Amino acid sequence: MPVPDVSVVVIVYNDADRLPTAVHSVLDQTLRDVEVVIVDDCSTDRSFEVAQRLAADHPGRARAFQLPENSGGCGEPRNAGIQHTRGRYVMFLDSDDVLEPNACRNMLEAAEKTGSDIVSGQCVRMHVDTRNQKRDEWYSWLYSTTRTVDSVTEFPDLFVWDTLSTNKCYRREFLMAHNLRFAKGLFYEDLLFIAEAYLTAERITLIPNQVYFWNVYTQGAVKSVTNRRHEMRNYVHRLEVHKRIDAMLAERGLTEMKLAKDIKFLKHDLVLHLRDLPFRDEAYRREFAELSREYLAGVAPEAYEHVQPIQAICAYLLQQGDWANLIPAVDTLINRTKLSSPLAEHDGRIYWCGGHFDDAFGRGVLDVTDIGYHEKPVNQLFLRNQLTAFGASGRAVSLTGEITNPLGVIPPGARLKGELEFSARRRSLQSFHFPVQELRHEGDAIHWSAVADLTAKLRPLGIVDTIWDVRLRLDVDGVRTTSRLTVADTALSGTLPVRPRLTRMVADHLEPHVSAKGHLAFRLVSESQKAERVQELITRGVHGKPGTLAKTGYRKAKALRGKVLSGDNKIRAYHEVFSRLPVKKRTVVFESHLGKQYSDSPRALYEEMRRQGLEFEAIWSYAGSPKGFPEDATLVKRWSLPYLKALAQAEFWVDNQSYPLKLTKRPETTYLQTWHGSALKNMGFDQPALKAQTRKQQEEQQRSLDRFDRFLIRSEHDVHTLARAFRLKEKTLLRVGYPRNDALVSARQRETERGVRERGPLAAELGIPEDRTVLLYAPTFRKAGGRHGRFELPFDVERFADQFGDRYVLLVRSHYLNHVVLPPTVQGRVIDVSARHDVTPLLELADGLITDYSSVMFDYALLDRPLVFFTYDYDEYVHEGRGTYFDLLEHAPGPVVRTEDDFHEAIKSFESQALEYAKIRKEFVAKFGEYDRGDAARSIVDQFFAQWSR
Repeated sequence: MPVPDVSVVVIVYNDADRLPTAVHSVLDQTLRDVEVVIVDDCSTDRSFEVAQRLAADHPGRARAFQLPENSGGCGEPRNAGIQHTRGRYVMFLDSDDVLEPNACRNMLEAAEKTGSDIVSGQCVRMHVDTRNQKRDEWYSWLYSTTRTVDSVTEFPDLFVWDTLSTNKCYRREFLMAHNLRFAKGLFYEDLLFIAEAYLTAERITLIPNQVYFWNVYTQGAVKSVTNRRHEMRNYVHRLEVHKRIDAMLAERGLTEMKLAKDIKFLKHDLVLHLRDLPFRDEAYRREFAELSREYLAGVAPEAYEHVQPIQAICAYLLQQGDWANLIPAVDTLINRTKLSSPLAEHDGRIYWCGGHFDDAFGRGVLDVTDIGYHEKPVNQLFLRNQLTAFGASGRAVSLTGEITNPLGVIPPGARLKGELEFSARRRSLQSFHFPVQELRHEGDAIHWSAVADLTAKLRPLGIVDTIWDVRLRLDVDGVRTTSRLTVADTALSGTLPVRPRLTRMVADHLEPHVSAKGHLAFRLVSESQKAERVQELITRGVHGKPGTLAKTGYRKAKALRGKVLSGDNKIRAYHEVFSRLPVKKRTVVFESHLGKQYSDSPRALYEEMRRQGLEFEAIWSYAGSPKGFPEDATLVKRWSLPYLKALAQAEFWVDNQSYPLKLTKRPETTYLQTWHGSALKNMGFDQPALKAQTRKQQEEQQRSLDRFDRFLIRSEHDVHTLARAFRLKEKTLLRVGYPRNDALVSARQRETERGVRERGPLAAELGIPEDRTVLLYAPTFRKAGGRHGRFELPFDVERFADQFGDRYVLLVRSHYLNHVVLPPTVQGRVIDVSARHDVTPLLELADGLITDYSSVMFDYALLDRPLVFFTYDYDEYVHEGRGTYFDLLEHAPGPVVRTEDDFHEAIKSFESQALEYAKIRKEFVAKFGEYDRGDAARSIVDQFFAQWSR
């Protein structure tokens, strides 16, 4: 008998209905020389009969075998199947899954071409019993391209993350020679088998093809192992498998692989089981903690540094047995944006909780200073709201709870007002509100209680709004924060009568239940004996032809709306609809930094137009929140349809960076490009990345630049750099300076005339004492780094504050694309001013500037005040980055330092620098700011808008 190319072992247990589909997905492969080996794990239904019939219907291509007794897992049937295979290669398939039609062909071709022991392809999880039948590609980033490795140590991520045995093709000789078999009597046998196979294989190939469809049935009567994580045996087996894999790695001395695996355990395996803890009893928690402590003791401490802070916090508190802090922490693990701890301040740092300050490792794990919780106002916090008592009787539900009050963000004297909101889970449906009767401070929490007469007030429709979520909206001195009610171990019982608007035959009571994320919700139920029959009829209607037509129509409408609002269709709407509308005279669309700010030269020009009383329609673009934008202008959200319509009909565009590149400017529209700073760094087509683009890409880029009708110039340096890099024509250049710098030139002129500095109201607004010198640190953009994904200051800000805080106040202004967090110890001495839209008032306030390569240096030099350049990464930035137009070391109008110690020395000599660098500053301004004369905004208004005066 000829040897098949591939043998596919299909295992089955009590799955007679789905088995034929799985088997036919093998028999119908485009590679014909494939055999099926069906192994029944002693099923109690008709599974083996179906298997035998399939074998009889396909002689020579399918064979059926049955184990004498049920093994209780997947390992034994697969082992039996391996013994019965005859093919040169072996694959595994579960009876409720299917193979992709080309899976065997693609994997065989890769194996034959590379000589690999294992070929692995993409697995797709199909959530078949969910409303949208969601598809998840299993770690698709592993399979972005074909890749062959001679050892799994060359690609540790494969070993750590793709632990499936079923999306792979194994050379049979490899399995037999190394006696590779699945463990008996263990769940998660895949993890152990594939770990040993990976470590043993002399060559592994990955292909970017989908090969296996893993069907997930979350609502099945019999739950799979992955859906029974709450069973303690499940966790015991998982830990046992991990211990055995750890032993394999230790035996081979693979410490780096062990570290990678420990990281995955903390961020994945442990998290899966931690999520169930709040819903388990005391006995379960004790056993879980005991098992976990033993295993976590062997996890590398470095692993905690490579996971999300809350994952590390939960693992540490679990190992310490700190249940009082662990259960709230798990709430944040489940609801990532929620702050579930009151926090603790210790030695100027912010910690998730107290009680572990004597443990250096614990302090490192629990330190959450860099997350910035302490800097957020109450309306930006999603606070834990623990339900402490629940009662349902008669017509009303009584609720009592405690809202976490981290670091006293809700002060004792605050005016508090609250209401409970019951809202249908489906969007656009109704909601009902009930007042909170009692609100008071109680320790580090806000205690509250309320009684809601749901029977009298809550009127559901009755069919489409079966789930009702509960939220507490708390007003603190007029500022609102919203929380969900965390149930944890609070007992829920009782039902309340309700009167649905449509029919009481389906539901006539509300019953409390816990949502998937642990929050209180209510669902409509019926105590009527007829309800089950009525529900069956409704379900039949919903899933029958009328319901299908209705749902299809709704989905089509929803899909159409999404399609209409897609980026491509918005661009089409701009060109084919809005651009055919007439241009509206005296209409100006302003934008600054892609809509992120109300700032810079567009703001200065707009305010000059308002000062002169011009009659025009002003439209400002905003990207995030409209807060801080002018109230006397029309505000439009960037990329919205009103934004595109405004651009299409505007007589003028004014911005400092770029409107969307693919929008063609109409000939009747004038584009004033104010730009956002002179250039030290190579720009435009001087950048290596743009030089490397294709001709087509460069032409597209050039078309967006050619939209500029006028481009503001503040020096001939701009002509030789920016104008050349953007390939702008001479007639486009407008040598008037930057409107944003008019205020700085005027401030310098006033100082010279009066011989004295005037700080203005901003210093008092920021709480800066009169006897303190103000320094502004304003660096250029940096890629976010660090454990928390934030921009990290290049110097120890606490050391700076301790050394200079008695003389200086340091203002920190991060780039608008960055975000910085300051520790509470420096409060009052170091102030984060990054949230302020406009940097110009900060420049005017500062007695000195600390920067690096930011174009703010050119603006600040106009004030003739000291500058310090802290270029800690000079060689990397200048020589390994995109390059610069001039040598900063040669032209800098202030000391250039590279180390923190030299930086401190420069600050110590700060006062002497005013005279020492006076000549260089003057030369710097002459070279880089010759057209900044203080009248740029007025000059532009005179040239373009003077005729708009009333």
